[in-house]
Amino acid sequence: MSVVGFDVGFQSCYVAVARAGGIETVANEYSDRCTPSFVSFGPRNRSIGAAAKSQVVTNCKNTVQGFKRFHGRAFSDPYVQAAKSSLVFDLAQMPTGTTGIKVMYMEEEKVFSIEQVTAMLLNKLKETAEAALKKPVADCVISVPSFFTDAERRSVMDAAQIAGLNCLRLMNDTTAVALAYGIYKQDLPAPEEKPRTVVFVDVGHAGYQVSVCAFNKGKLKVLGSAFDPELGGKDFDEVLVKYFCEEFAQKYKLDVRSKPRALVRLYQECEKLKKLMSANSSDLPLNIECFMNDIDVSGTLNRGKFEEFCAELLAKVEAPLRSIMEQTRLKKEDIYAVEIMGGASRTPAIKDRISKFFGKELSTTLNADEAVARGCALQCAILSPAFKVREFSITEVVPYPISLKWTSSHAVLHCSDCEVFPKNHAAPFSKVLTFYRREPFSLEAYYNNSKELPYPDPTIGVLGMLCTVLLHLVHYTSPHKTKSYSEAYCFTLITCENNKQTGCILFHKDNKQEEKKNEQPPQAKKAKVKTKTVDLPIENSLNWQLAGEALNLFMENEGKMIMQDKLEKERNDAKNYVEEYVYEMRDKLHGVLENFVSEADRDSFSLKLEDTENWLYEEGEDQQKQVYIDKLVELKKLGEPIQKRYTEAEERPKALDELGRQIQQYTKVVEAYKDELYDHLDELEMMKVDKQVNETMTWMNNKMNLQSKQGLSQDPVVKAQEIQAKTKELYSACNHIVTKPKPKVEPPKEETAAEQNGPQAQSLPALKYFSPAGSTLTEGLWIVFHSYSTIIGLQIYSHDICKHFSSYYLKG
Repeated sequence: MSVVGFDVGFQSCYVAVARAGGIETVANEYSDRCTPSFVSFGPRNRSIGAAAKSQVVTNCKNTVQGFKRFHGRAFSDPYVQAAKSSLVFDLAQMPTGTTGIKVMYMEEEKVFSIEQVTAMLLNKLKETAEAALKKPVADCVISVPSFFTDAERRSVMDAAQIAGLNCLRLMNDTTAVALAYGIYKQDLPAPEEKPRTVVFVDVGHAGYQVSVCAFNKGKLKVLGSAFDPELGGKDFDEVLVKYFCEEFAQKYKLDVRSKPRALVRLYQECEKLKKLMSANSSDLPLNIECFMNDIDVSGTLNRGKFEEFCAELLAKVEAPLRSIMEQTRLKKEDIYAVEIMGGASRTPAIKDRISKFFGKELSTTLNADEAVARGCALQCAILSPAFKVREFSITEVVPYPISLKWTSSHAVLHCSDCEVFPKNHAAPFSKVLTFYRREPFSLEAYYNNSKELPYPDPTIGVLGMLCTVLLHLVHYTSPHKTKSYSEAYCFTLITCENNKQTGCILFHKDNKQEEKKNEQPPQAKKAKVKTKTVDLPIENSLNWQLAGEALNLFMENEGKMIMQDKLEKERNDAKNYVEEYVYEMRDKLHGVLENFVSEADRDSFSLKLEDTENWLYEEGEDQQKQVYIDKLVELKKLGEPIQKRYTEAEERPKALDELGRQIQQYTKVVEAYKDELYDHLDELEMMKVDKQVNETMTWMNNKMNLQSKQGLSQDPVVKAQEIQAKTKELYSACNHIVTKPKPKVEPPKEETAAEQNGPQAQSLPALKYFSPAGSTLTEGLWIVFHSYSTIIGLQIYSHDICKHFSSYYLKG
């Protein structure tokens, strides 16, 4: 089972996987752990990630980025309308009223929903994870900003489903970071002790998030969260772009915003300049060649001026920090550490303001870019049965207060509401609400503080009750922070004769045991009860949850586009193979292969290569895959014989050396087989060895003589493969004979040790003194050693000398 965490950012993405060795952030096909959040549409295929980012200038109208901020938003949303003017690509309205992206794809104008485009990016990340894990990926955890509303979260879930992913949980960015921070800590306070309070600040490309978390051993509790969705790295980039647009208008009389391609290049250079200013306070240049109308532009800026231009943005840094301290009622001295992460966290002015607010140095123990993905992978490992993870409970919070309001047919006379989940209420959590009604009514869940909601519509969903019921309602906040009725629960409605209300039964869809609870008024106990189970639908203003048919259609289209991308990749690969072969052989014909081809053949082959190159850039520019395959086969018919002659010239001497070594080895054995070392070998078998060696030597000499008469440009008389086969044949025929082990000679059995070697009492001390641990030498043998040493007047104290005598007597 796969365990994968996806950090799908506004500008870049990271993929983390769980392996036996722990959590690892994996690299893509470019050996880069960062995958840009770009999708580019072309006349034949799509490009995603780094390949798409490379087309942001050349194909700017059809290369989309930053689309994450449009999740779950209507096209008429003021936020979407305001963002349109700063985008290079076009937005359009989907049939459901949501926002879509209009591009040219396969030479047709297409409108893709935000969910579809995000699914394309998720598919790319999925492929990266599968390449790392060497197995299919389905289960995952995906990060979302903590300020995402119910509609935005549902939109991300739909995108995951289109991509064929089973998203086990949507996890807030800061909570994922907190999990990555706390799960490895060994020094956390015990459960009964005062928790360790840590602030996590995430300054990303398009959002600013802060959360306060309390840690105990095996436990993480989020105390509160605050955010500013309109403050991030892109806003600082926008300040630089605005400054240089004005400067270039005065200095060069250029209207940069009128040319999308020039604007994209300026954004790229301003982002680079911003990063340089973070590390250098001196004046830094910005130079762009052939910017507009073949005009080269340049400018300079330093960090001091840049911070002056960004004064309004920097002033917004402290507001979420103050808010989080007020929400949690903490004092600055209660804070153990302040962890900072996110791509824009490297800006010195931002770090200085955060550090001054808390009165302490910021901590950067976590990887600023990869911490979110690692936290998501850890959460996936906790939810997966495939991994054993130490127990670590996570308690989240509801970012916005949630209320229910209800009306009946007499709505003019009566309309009520109540707050179900206040801000920073624990999540996931469920509450039971009981309603007694005799007439149809409806329930509406909504965010009751629209001022702090970064979303125009506070409605979460509407539950319509079109019959007379006693409704026992469980309002449930899911781990994804989406408010679910029909998805998480099924309501059983009970009616009785005479239309008298009797009660209702409710059970969780995920619970296979139907735990039912009847609530019956006393007067209805004897009534005959008829039960009916129905799923109660939620109605949303823009139907954020994609309908089943639409979702299936999107998934089918995604499958077709993936196949088209694959076919186009294979076509391009086939074309590239032809181009590579042309360049490779053209260089080698005048290099390493020059001596292995005749002058006439070289000239004709060179001409063929030149014609192929011209064809590739003319009528061969856009051909089918099979055309390129046939063209490569045609070229290889001419080139492979030359290449083989070169290879043979390299490999043949090595093969001959090995064969000669074998012949020499067996010849020595044949000449010396009657010596003591080989006297155990059979004479007939040695004659066979001698014959085989002589035949092989004759064959080798003949082939070498013939080969010496051949030129390098001619096909070889003997190939390395034939020589290797001859070597193998000689080895098989001779090796088992010449390596036959010498038979062991058993020593004569001794009648008694005492009779042959004298009294044992004199020898036992020597045996006890000299015998090494685990020795298999006999007692009698050690007595012989003692006697021999006495004769020659030696005392045997050396263990090495004992070894020498033991080997001598064992052989004898």
